[in-house]
Amino acid sequence: MATPDAADRHVLAACRGPVLDIGCGPGRLAAALTDRGVLCLGIDNSPLAVGMTVARGAPALHRDVFDPLPADGSWREALLLDGNIGIGGDPVALLDRVHRLLQPGGVAWVEVEPPGAGTWCGTGSVVDRGRSGRAFRWATVGAEAIAALAAGFRPRVFEVDRRWFAALVRTP
Repeated sequence: MATPDAADRHVLAACRGPVLDIGCGPGRLAAALTDRGVLCLGIDNSPLAVGMTVARGAPALHRDVFDPLPADGSWREALLLDGNIGIGGDPVALLDRVHRLLQPGGVAWVEVEPPGAGTWCGTGSVVDRGRSGRAFRWATVGAEAIAALAAGFRPRVFEVDRRWFAALVRTP
């Protein structure tokens, strides 16, 4: 629910749109882009998250990234921030899907773990008040590992305020 911090703002400042915010959650990033006049669409598999995004003034759809989406192949940018490289538990499959969503030369902005973290794929669950929710597949990817997983992209890894990101430029 927090407003974008300095690291988020650094990435968002580079976005020109149209931007697909994958796993938009409560819409903090989609709303920040929309407020700036950047065309952005949030998608999330949680109807609650989609409602929160729309309430913040940003358009959003209740969709899974692996399902058909509007404008497949023509997005200029995609966001996978706040750990969303983990969606689906298979970062290679997710990046392949993002590659198909972007136009040639488009950029996927991906938040990654610090160098040395490697890659982890497994299951997780949300714990609330000591109770675990249903299990879901998740993954993490370290800064040094993203290039090997990003076939069809030219990666550039960078750090902002102790957070690590990769700008993945889609090659034809």
